[in-house]
Amino acid sequence: MPVKVKRKDHINSAARNLFRERGYSATSMRDIASTVGIEVASLYNHIDSKESMLQQICFTMAEKFLAIIPLVKHLQERPEEQLKEAIRLHVLVITSHADESAVFVHEWKHLSEPHLSAFKKMRNNYEGFYRDLIRRGEELGLFKNIHEKFVMMVLFSSINWLYDYYKPNGKLNPSQISDIITDIFLNGIKNN
Repeated sequence: MPVKVKRKDHINSAARNLFRERGYSATSMRDIASTVGIEVASLYNHIDSKESMLQQICFTMAEKFLAIIPLVKHLQERPEEQLKEAIRLHVLVITSHADESAVFVHEWKHLSEPHLSAFKKMRNNYEGFYRDLIRRGEELGLFKNIHEKFVMMVLFSSINWLYDYYKPNGKLNPSQISDIITDIFLNGIKNN
């Protein structure tokens, strides 16, 4: 692997960690350069800007989440089973990319236009997929008739914070975590 690629990866990794720890606004190019061990001016040999690193993180994560949709739609299952699989895959993305997930959840609002609008559109498409699953479950009488946007927000509120307390060597692995979340969530919305 060429040195320039390794250096760029090191810069992106430092930016991810700093954005997560300090936030995007509180992280300067000087902070990133210092962490990597190079001069600020040298950063620009490897990256375009601080925002370009934020864009890369946010859009890469959005693409990972959006990739869940065709995998779940491919299952010819009832909405309950599709929702279980969607939650399982979402948990897997979050636990596999904790730093990026933290930045994705909190720092997207610092994107400038037209990137902010493009990001919001991707996020709305992903959230819409969950709302549709919940709505279909309601229509089939599987789920209680609860406002699907609110239900979706409750679900994401519980799983999007996993990056903060998930530990790779902890007591629960991603599969166990998704089983617990799915059990609690689905038992709360199931029409018994």
